[in-house]
Amino acid sequence: MTASSADAADADANADDGALARRARAGDQSAYRALMQRHRDAVWRLARGHVGDSDEALDIVQESFVAAFAALDRYDAARPFRIWIAWIALNKCRDWARRRAVRRFFAFARPMEDARAIADPAATPEQALQSSAELVRINAAIASLPASLRPVLLLRAIEQMSQADTARVLGISEKAVETRLYRARSRLAEILRD
Repeated sequence: MTASSADAADADANADDGALARRARAGDQSAYRALMQRHRDAVWRLARGHVGDSDEALDIVQESFVAAFAALDRYDAARPFRIWIAWIALNKCRDWARRRAVRRFFAFARPMEDARAIADPAATPEQALQSSAELVRINAAIASLPASLRPVLLLRAIEQMSQADTARVLGISEKAVETRLYRARSRLAEILRD
């Protein structure tokens, strides 16, 4: 790494999201890279918790950042980039759920012999590699939460977003966040107790 590229990397690490977004809008690739590196793990965890599949979550992360960078002109640098990218990721998760429902409908519309050839009964690579049955159980319990409760739990408990930030991402009141979080935790405890 040259001295100038090391200086640029240090500048990216120390820059706030608003400054990185302005540079990215101007075509600075290192600013794009810095924003993505800074927020991709949180977006992946959010997507993974929402869709329940690591590979699908990775696709959603890619779609989220592509959409974010395409719409970077609409980003308000006065607001946290994390909230904006989380909102985009949640929309991509909803899109994924709609596509999955359509695929499921068409899969069931076919004769059973054809459906057996389509369905893959083997465990996913993630399931095969997971050593902790409890982690699988918890992820399944989170994934089984109603769609109205899951994002609140993921943003508040997993991503540790503030109540105000969670309310902004989801477009609901802070009181609704508090109520949904309580319900999500109660429902999760009930599922895990069974």
